[in-house]
Amino acid sequence: MSTSSPGATRPYTLSDFDFTLPPELIAQHPAPERSGSRLLDGTAATPTDRIFRELPALLKTGDLLVFNDTKVIKARLFGEKPTGGKLELLIERVLGGNQVAAHMRVSKKPEVGTTLALTGAPAANDGLRATLLGRWPDADGALFRFVLSNDAGDDPYTLMERHGHVPLPPYISHRDSAQDAARYQTVFAKNPGAVAAPTAALHFDDALLDAIDASGVQRAHVTLHVGAGTFQPIKTENLAEHQMHSEWYDVPLATRQAVAACRARGGRIVAVGTTTVRTLEAWAQTGQVTGDTQIFITPGFEFKLVDLLITNFHLPKSTLMMLVSAFAGYQHIMALYAHAIHQQYRFFSYGDAMLLRLEQVRVSGKS
Repeated sequence: MSTSSPGATRPYTLSDFDFTLPPELIAQHPAPERSGSRLLDGTAATPTDRIFRELPALLKTGDLLVFNDTKVIKARLFGEKPTGGKLELLIERVLGGNQVAAHMRVSKKPEVGTTLALTGAPAANDGLRATLLGRWPDADGALFRFVLSNDAGDDPYTLMERHGHVPLPPYISHRDSAQDAARYQTVFAKNPGAVAAPTAALHFDDALLDAIDASGVQRAHVTLHVGAGTFQPIKTENLAEHQMHSEWYDVPLATRQAVAACRARGGRIVAVGTTTVRTLEAWAQTGQVTGDTQIFITPGFEFKLVDLLITNFHLPKSTLMMLVSAFAGYQHIMALYAHAIHQQYRFFSYGDAMLLRLEQVRVSGKS
């Protein structure tokens, strides 16, 4: 783990968020039971090792749990160019009119106008193809714009569900399976559009949700379609030089009302996952209830809404390490990660979770 003490003495840099993780702690498969994962309670100075299904005992009547109800789409498609060269597409967004924006992995980029033959499900030989229209969102964009189509005229979501693969994170070594299709998805997933799961919410099953409801804790949902940029490495030591990726979010009226009611009764707002934090704080900072956000949360950020955070363990030098450090305090996070490694917690998307309390004094904001 990093031994530096930035903050008052110097600005935080990328290296401050580095740590050494034994490869065997990177979870390759989910726990046998969703709520049977481990939970590191980091709300006090001394961490406590728990099981995730114990969460209701750590919450209070009147608290509000806010979940991200995005649904992971089978966004990874394989195919070939007319020349026979192999390629891979990762659909980042459905744009409308059967157009999609995608990452493209290929040895040599095809020309605009090229139609690519995609490999679909063997039982559905329906002429799945993608025609390259150019870059997105503009001529210098990092993504590519395609028309995704088949002989039957199905929409992109139908085509991805039928032919696509679960877009597992790059640190998971196996190809997607039926288990991944079921478990790399929350039990309440509703709005399709994510290419990565809101992983803290993967620990919730129906029995745990029932126990939370019975305890008097309220529930609400936001939507943030997690993009592949969540795995994008930061390439500059100076964090101010990093270009944060953009993700679409929505805070529905019912959730806005639930947040106001929670504040009025003195309850705590508990964000399930960093994607929920990004959504709530983007809304609180801008007043915008739906749209795109590039919010970059680093130490020194003033949180306006979230009191507690449930989150998995994150990649070294990632923007999410910076977010949790901003939320719970840099030194506290580094100590929790050292404890988790020593106790052999399982890391990343299919790994275990921790519960964090906001370190900073609350600033005035939206309620």
